[in-house]
Amino acid sequence: MAISPPPSLPASAPAAAPRAVAARPRSIGWRLVWTTLAFCLVFILASVAALTWTAWNAGLARMDAELAQIEQIYSGTLSKAIWELDREALQAHLQSAQRVPAIGSISVQVALAHRPAEVYQASRPGWKAPGRAPTRQLSLSYSPYPGARETVGSLTLEGNERVLWQQLRRQMAAIVAAQLLQSLMLAGLIMLVFHRMVTVHVRRTAAHLARMGPDRLGQQLQLERPRTRQDELTQLESGVNQLQTSLAAHLQRQQRYEQELAEHRDELARRVAERTAELRTANARLQSLARTDPLTGLPNRRHFDEAQAIELRRARRHGQSLALLICDIDCFKDYNDHCGHAMGDRCIIAVAQALRESLARPGDLVARIGGEEFGVILPHTDPQGAQSLAERLVQAVADCGIAHAHSPAASVVTISVGLAVLAPEADDDFDALFQRADAALYRAKAAGRNRVAGPAHTELPPPE
Repeated sequence: MAISPPPSLPASAPAAAPRAVAARPRSIGWRLVWTTLAFCLVFILASVAALTWTAWNAGLARMDAELAQIEQIYSGTLSKAIWELDREALQAHLQSAQRVPAIGSISVQVALAHRPAEVYQASRPGWKAPGRAPTRQLSLSYSPYPGARETVGSLTLEGNERVLWQQLRRQMAAIVAAQLLQSLMLAGLIMLVFHRMVTVHVRRTAAHLARMGPDRLGQQLQLERPRTRQDELTQLESGVNQLQTSLAAHLQRQQRYEQELAEHRDELARRVAERTAELRTANARLQSLARTDPLTGLPNRRHFDEAQAIELRRARRHGQSLALLICDIDCFKDYNDHCGHAMGDRCIIAVAQALRESLARPGDLVARIGGEEFGVILPHTDPQGAQSLAERLVQAVADCGIAHAHSPAASVVTISVGLAVLAPEADDDFDALFQRADAALYRAKAAGRNRVAGPAHTELPPPE
């Protein structure tokens, strides 16, 4: 239904107020027209795009199914022609398959044993690859006698993209025509119904709201429509009237709520600050617990792994050597079995304390990396210095005087130490350094324990 603009005012008519001009139906009607037309255009474009995409995918699926059917038809005859070395039959099959409209190109690669690979191909005139059409590849095999299966080549089928585009153009024409007709009919119906059932009442409601002020809150909105209708416009009318009734009380409540909100905000900020401080303290404790061995108080394996990566980078950056000691309590299992786990824990604590007190430099690190195994990282330490410190560690543990009646190395608890040093010019990583130190530890144990074994395969005799 076309909406005609209202007649123009005569030149002698006084200029209307801005509110009255804005409430006239002319601008609303024409805006509705342009909005409806724009909606129809967008709807058509979206519908055509969606349906075109669906049609394209359906065309791809159909073409793929046709190619699969052609594979089943020609795979057996092509395999037989390849096996029998019948090139004429092979070419004939290719030419026959190439005439199928869905095929853009068909190629067969011959791969017989003791024969050079050959490729036979037949393409449709004007066909170019690669395209958007589907492609299928099948391995060709032949059974020369029952129970035997020989792979003789492969078949590659590439779809004809022109066929897809031809089908798509035909479908698009029908889609566009149908969507255009449907959208125009829908737009016309929407415009007609909206104008008669909504626009008039919306204008009246807008004019009523435009006149609303503190002195007119008592005037109720009355729409000229049957009272029996209970729909969205009835809800709008009731909502406007309720708004006028409760607006004054709402303003008072809003002022009170703002004051309460300010008080709650201050309280919330205080509590957030308290919780943030508690969380920071808890996180600091968790970080410390995650990097510390709970029994000995030494850094754990996680801290050890982080420290070795840092020290390795620092050593390479400054061109310094890096030493690693791996210390293991001798015959600790026998001590644990005969003295009990409680005494075993005390033994580990005492050994850890002796190792920690024997390190003088702030950069040296001793960590518990296993049950009775400790790792010592010595930055900027040459082989002589590392061996001297390792001997001091062995002596410090022996000086603890922890009785060990079941140790073949001594009458007290002792340790064996494996030593490895990474030279400044070496390209090894820390894992290689650790493996060398671990191998040295095994040499120290094999030599009688209670001693140091270094990279030169020399062991320190047990301390007296």
